[in-house]
Amino acid sequence: METPECQLHSLPRIQEPVRRLDRILQFLFYRLRRFTKRRINYAKNKLTLFIYPNKKFDNQTIPKPIAKTESLKPGDMVRIRSKEEIRAILDPWNRLKGCGFLEEMWPYCSTTQRVYKRVERFLDERDFVVKKCRNLVILEGVFCHGTADFGKCDRTCFFFWREEWLEKLD
Repeated sequence: METPECQLHSLPRIQEPVRRLDRILQFLFYRLRRFTKRRINYAKNKLTLFIYPNKKFDNQTIPKPIAKTESLKPGDMVRIRSKEEIRAILDPWNRLKGCGFLEEMWPYCSTTQRVYKRVERFLDERDFVVKKCRNLVILEGVFCHGTADFGKCDRTCFFFWREEWLEKLD
C-alpha cells in the first residue's frame, strides 16, 4: 500500500513571494484608478453646475450645524429631521459633504433615536481603504434591511448619519 505524500514539501511552491514587478503593477493600477476617479468626480461636479445653474440652497431651510461643543455622544437622544429639512440640504445625488442619504433612510425621518457611537474612520469596501471622517454617527437599532435593487440582505449594516441631519434632544 502506497503512503500519501506529505503536503509539507509543496508549501514552498504555494507560498512563492510576490514578485517586485507584480507590486509595481498593483501600485500603478491603484494610482490610475484614483486618478480617473478624481477626474470623473470633477467632471460630474461641473456637469451639475451646468444642468442646475440656478440651483441655490435657501439658507433659511438649512438647519444650523451643531456646534463643536455640542457634538453628539453615545447615549444622546436625537430626532432625525423631517424629509423636507433634509431634502433642502442635499445635492442632486442625495449627498451632503460626500455622505449619501440612501432611500432606505427616509422611513426613519421625524423619529427619535439614540446615538450608538461616533464614526471617526471606516473601511471603504469599494477601494479597501480606511477613510477618516467627521460629524458622522451610528444610531441604535437603525440599520439596512436590504435595498429595492438587490432585495433582502443579512449583513445588517448600520447607516451613517451626518450630524446636520439630526437634532439633539434635551
